[in-house]
Amino acid sequence: MRLRALLDTDALGLRLLGGEDELDRTVRGVMTTDLRDPSRYLAGGELVLTGLAWRRDAADSDPFVRLLVQSGVAALAAGEAELGDVPDDLVLACARHRLPLFAVHESVAFATVTEHVVRQVSGERAGDLAAVVDRHRRMMTSGPAGGGPDVVLDLLGSDLDLRAWVLSPAGRLIAGPKAAGPALPAGVCARLAAEHLRAARSGRRGPHRVAVEGTSYSLFPIRGGRPARDVRESVLSDWLLAVDADAGDWPEERLDLLQGVTQLIAVERDRRDAARTVRRRLAQEVLELVQTGAAPAEIAARLRVAAPVLLPGLGAAPHWQVVVARVDWEGGDIEAGPASQALLEEVLVDPRATGTEPSDRIAVAHTGDEAIALVPLPAVSAEHDGSESGILADTLLGSVREPLSAGLDDDGRVTFGVSAAVHSAEGLRGALEEARHARRVAAARAGRVCAAGHQELASHVLLLPFVPDDVRRAFTARLLDPLRDYDRRHRAELIPTLEAFLDCDGSWTRCATRLHLHVNTLRYRVGRIEQLTGRDLSRLEDKLDFFLALRMS
Repeated sequence: MRLRALLDTDALGLRLLGGEDELDRTVRGVMTTDLRDPSRYLAGGELVLTGLAWRRDAADSDPFVRLLVQSGVAALAAGEAELGDVPDDLVLACARHRLPLFAVHESVAFATVTEHVVRQVSGERAGDLAAVVDRHRRMMTSGPAGGGPDVVLDLLGSDLDLRAWVLSPAGRLIAGPKAAGPALPAGVCARLAAEHLRAARSGRRGPHRVAVEGTSYSLFPIRGGRPARDVRESVLSDWLLAVDADAGDWPEERLDLLQGVTQLIAVERDRRDAARTVRRRLAQEVLELVQTGAAPAEIAARLRVAAPVLLPGLGAAPHWQVVVARVDWEGGDIEAGPASQALLEEVLVDPRATGTEPSDRIAVAHTGDEAIALVPLPAVSAEHDGSESGILADTLLGSVREPLSAGLDDDGRVTFGVSAAVHSAEGLRGALEEARHARRVAAARAGRVCAAGHQELASHVLLLPFVPDDVRRAFTARLLDPLRDYDRRHRAELIPTLEAFLDCDGSWTRCATRLHLHVNTLRYRVGRIEQLTGRDLSRLEDKLDFFLALRMS
């Protein structure tokens, strides 16, 4: 029922105190409360009845109304039995938050209002509710547990004539209706994912309505199992449901149904995440062995266990490639390691990004803020040297840059580094270092989403051991001796500052935090480094020169 109908019912005797422009809102239920925070008991669309017992003074009104609005209630009705007239501060708070406010006369019991609303809502929804419940039952029977998201999307098409697709945040098509004709074009998928991430970062509530290439779509977020403290923790990993329709004028029952569909698909998402647990553990074990300098024979034994799990039928001796990714956010206490891990898993599953056959058997671990993927390759693929084998840095970003950039907005970056393929356990440590160096090269570039491959290190890092000693000494002395001399005279710690600045990929805030300095102090030190050496630490070439000089010193 509409709010306007409440005013037309003389038996209720309600008076409208504010929100005349919002009277076409739909009422889906009713709730009576005097709790200071009733939000946990609200589902949205309710008429909230209150006797104002929660109000101790005027300052309580705005927080109470704000909680109701965030919960999506339709309107507030305040009783006059206890306090007489509804307080002005409550009227002002409702006007400020655009929440319709009614006054309930002291002669009208809340039970009378509740009975009337329930009777009206139940009568209007009786027929549709039965159909909604039946569809939910069918979806639970034949949905994710029995056939995956495709079955649920087929039901939407057959029952409601709605075409819908499940997309990843990077724009990968995860599922779609089998009988809906051609698949959603890759370019449209990327645009829809970008619009979804942009809306999620803005804080707007779904569904998000967008137009792409002349077609209207409604985007419903599919939330993961663990609630995030900050939207940035999950924005690059949550799926979305894209529906070929404009949900702006949908009845509440249809919106409820689509929300139920997202919950069913979220179950499938959680199931897939659980299936990755073994692969993540294997990757973590191999990574720890490599980083601690374990014997190649021990690493090889662990790889022989991992190979059948990661790539069945490949044999016991595949080749391997290492990919490193890192998500960085400016400000806030954000746990970047799991987010980097989930994003790298998503990107590597996408055949558009890897140039290989689609596979959900990538093993990704994380250490600190970095995610590290151990990618098995058929041995025949690595027989060709250089860029012909495995995952390429350029391919990695081709299809995901647009949506990821939208999700990162103006306060985040993601960088990737890709190693060459190696054919034995002895080569994994070098491949890991190679991928990490490549990621640092990518981080030195401009842009929200950057990648670098092992080819870009061939003339630098990989050749360092072959540089003559006198050339190495001259190169490092030219760059670092002025800083060492200054440190010795002034105890200024310019060399440690330079190392930390490069290790933080040029991030002023992260470097200042690591060194326990004010950002202005850090800027002064970096300025002194540039003055003493004649270099510019905002330029990629000069950053690389300093990096190489520190590596060779």
